[in-house]
Parts: sequence; structure tokens; C-alpha cells
Amino acid sequence: MKKSYTISISLIVAMGGFLLGFDSAVISGAVNGIRTYFEMSDWQLGFAVGCVIFGAMAGNISAGPLSDKFGRKKILIVTAMLFTVSAIWSATATDYISFVIARIIGGVGIGGAILIAPIYIAEIAPPKLRGSLVSLNQLNIVLGISVAYFSNYFLKDLPGESWRWMLGVEAIPALIYFFALFLVPRSPRWLIQRLNEVVIAKKILVKIGGEEFADTTIGEIQRGIDKKEAKGTYADFFSKRMSVIIIIAFGLAFFQQITGINAIFYYAPTIFEQAGGSTDASFLQAIVVGLTNLVFTFVAIWFIDKLGRKPLLMIGTSAMAIALTMATLAFNNATYSFNETTIAKIGNADIKSSLTPLNGSTFTSQSELFAGVAPLLSETQLLEFKQNEVKNFISINANLVLIAILLYVAAFAISLGPVMWTMLSEIFPQNVKGIAISVVGFFNSLVSYTVTQFFPWELTNLGPTVTFAIYAGMAVLSVLFVYKYVIETKGKTLEEVEELLLIKS
Repeated sequence: MKKSYTISISLIVAMGGFLLGFDSAVISGAVNGIRTYFEMSDWQLGFAVGCVIFGAMAGNISAGPLSDKFGRKKILIVTAMLFTVSAIWSATATDYISFVIARIIGGVGIGGAILIAPIYIAEIAPPKLRGSLVSLNQLNIVLGISVAYFSNYFLKDLPGESWRWMLGVEAIPALIYFFALFLVPRSPRWLIQRLNEVVIAKKILVKIGGEEFADTTIGEIQRGIDKKEAKGTYADFFSKRMSVIIIIAFGLAFFQQITGINAIFYYAPTIFEQAGGSTDASFLQAIVVGLTNLVFTFVAIWFIDKLGRKPLLMIGTSAMAIALTMATLAFNNATYSFNETTIAKIGNADIKSSLTPLNGSTFTSQSELFAGVAPLLSETQLLEFKQNEVKNFISINANLVLIAILLYVAAFAISLGPVMWTMLSEIFPQNVKGIAISVVGFFNSLVSYTVTQFFPWELTNLGPTVTFAIYAGMAVLSVLFVYKYVIETKGKTLEEVEELLLIKS
């Protein structure tokens, strides 16, 4: 088996994951800059950050069918172009609407790359390497996240509007991805199923695994074609025979996002500032989050084809539930104290003057704090206090918050992060794979958008205790879902997985 060739083309294709991760995390460093420049409310900020997911939905719903028609490679090239345009446009935007449009364009690229890259890799990878190679896409996602956090940290002190540099630098890897994609072959499975180009497909498969592997794979693909229609429909996807597959796919797509991972990645510095950290410290802690994500994705890649998909999901979701509970308890036990030192940190002179009478007061919860300051402030001042000043008064076990977030990210990185995309590339019958991946990816993005849109509002109005408690509850439900519904696909060919799941239905 010629591993080097397979790994090299998988790494090139997985660069789409790098851009996806970079685009997702780089906004975290730009949040304060864009909020100030465009004068955003909580809802506008949530939309500006989360609107990228609207684009991802469009990419999700269109990329699968388009890749079935035109090929995986061509659609990936288009995603690289979209990433480049989005990076340059968002960095140079001068009004809120154009900024949002630029973000949405990048989202279309995200929606296409996150679906098509795993499909391509799964279709060219030998069964024994498939889990690890598909996970390269997730590895590149977390590598992109880590690089974005580092980039933000080193660019944050540039004079002027540093957020523009943070967003614009993404154009460099996007252009590299665009040109590198011309070096990869078309998917041999797609060539046979859509164009009946057996000779071309065999040449590619021989490079991947040799003559015997090529002949065996071609035989499996052709037997699969003989057993079903050349092209599936939405009705085929939602048919009764697909019921077990649909439950697994939609369940994993739901729990991957509803447990709050994008809230952490998009708003990591904001969360650490809520725990009383300085701006510098919060950016550094975000870097640690990114590195933790990266390291434990390597762990997932190492174990996904050894330990299996379901065991990783069980271990990871259980640890996520524990970590989110720890964060909930840390914020629940926080106190808020008014003294000369904390009052002096208030940036708005009018708010500082209004709150001086509270000198010597201590509040045992955020809701009690807001009730105490509300009579002393106007509605506008109260909102500014909630958004910008709460962090100056909090006394919290910041180390416990950091440990909880790192444990949560590590647990996600070995489970729902890579395993969901690996399983989605494995469980769908080939004739409906493009449609299925698009529909489930669209749903995954919709849940992600909901989490991202509401997070700033939740922090301001519900407080971090209730926000993390909600995520913890969802993580507990994810453990129960995995235990009851998810099957093991380790070591099975795509055709064997299909037969197993359709029999269960």
C-alpha cells in the first residue's frame, strides 16, 4: 500500500479544514474591534460573528449535489476561491452590511469544504486508513484554530485597526490551497459512478494501493452500482429504510454543536475576560485552548482506527459533561465586590460616579449584582455595565474555569469533533451521499448558528452560570444518545457499513 501518496493528497485536500478552522477562530480576536468600529449591539455582534454559518448552510445544501454532478475536486477549488474573496473583503469592509456579506461568502466556502473534503478523502482511502485520513481534515481544522489564536495574539497590538489584519491574513493560506488542489486527482469512486471512467480511476487507485487494491475496490464499486440506482433523491434519503442512518447522522450533527463548541472557539477571549482575566491574558489562554485542541486531535487520529468510533464518543461526551459542569460551578461560586480598586477600573466616568455608593458591597451571584446596580444606572448604562464592566468586579476560581474549558476542548477533540465527520463520510449509501451530507451539514450549521447568535445575549442576560449549565445538560444527553444509537464502523468497507445499517432499518 502506497501510504505516502494517499497521505499527501489527503493533506492537500484537508487544507480546506485549516481554512475552516482559521476562519472560525480568527473572529474571536476581532470581536472587540468590530463591535467598536461598527457600533454593534449584542444581537448585531452575534449576527456578525454567526452570519458566516448562514453562508455555511448555503454551502452545505449545495456542495453535495454539485460535487455529485461536477466532482469533488472542482467544488473544493471553488471553496478556496471563496475563502480568498471573503478574507480580503471582510478586512477592507467599511460598513456593517458589507462586512456581513463578506463573512457570508466565507461561510459558503466553509460549508463546502467541511462536507466535501471528508467525502473525497473517504473515497480515496483504504479501509484500514480511512478513519485516520478523514480525521486529517479535523486535524487541519484545529490547526487552523490554533494558528488563528497565535495570529490574533501577535497582531492585536498593531497600530490602528488591528482587526483588519487579523481577518485579512487568511487570504495567504487560501491562495496556497487554491493552487495546491490542482495537484490532486479526481475521486476514483466518483469517476466510476458518474462518468464510468474505469481506466482513469484504476490508474489513481493503483497509485494509492497497488494493482490488487485497485481491482478489489473497482469490483466493490461496480457491485454497489449494480445493487442500486445510479443517483438517489431526497425521497430516497428520507425513506424508511434509511431511518437508523438518519437518527445517527442528525443526532451526531445536533449534539456536536448544541454542547457549545463554537461558543468557546468564537468567543474564547471574551469568556476568559468574563472570568476576570486581562486582555493579554485572555488572548494567551485562547492560544492554550487552540493548542489543547490540536494535541488531542492527534490523540483522536491515533485511536480512531484502533479503539473505534463509539468508544471515543462515549469517553469524550462523558468528559465534556464533566468539564461543562465544572465551569458552571466555578461561575456559580463567583462573588462580585465593590471597593476603591474595582470601582477605579470602570471606564465610563458616569457609570463610575453612579456606582460609587456601592463601595464596600459584595454580591454572591451575577443576578444579585445586576439587581443591585440596576436602580443606579440608566438602561443604556446598565447594558454597557453588563457588556464591559462586570469582569472588573468578579472574584472567581479562574484556574478552575481554565481547566474546565481545556478539559472540554480536549474531550471534544477526541470525540464529536473528528468522529462525527468520519462517521458521516461512512454511513450514507453512495447513491444519496451527496444529498445526505448536504442536508445533515445544513442542519449542523443551523444548530451552530443558533448557539453562536445567542451566546453574547446569554452572557449578558442569563450570565455564564446558566449558559454553561445549559451546555452541560446537553452534553449529558449526548452521552445517552451515543450509548443508545451509534454503531461501530471501524475496519469496515463503505459497502459493509451500508449493508449493516440498512439491515438495521
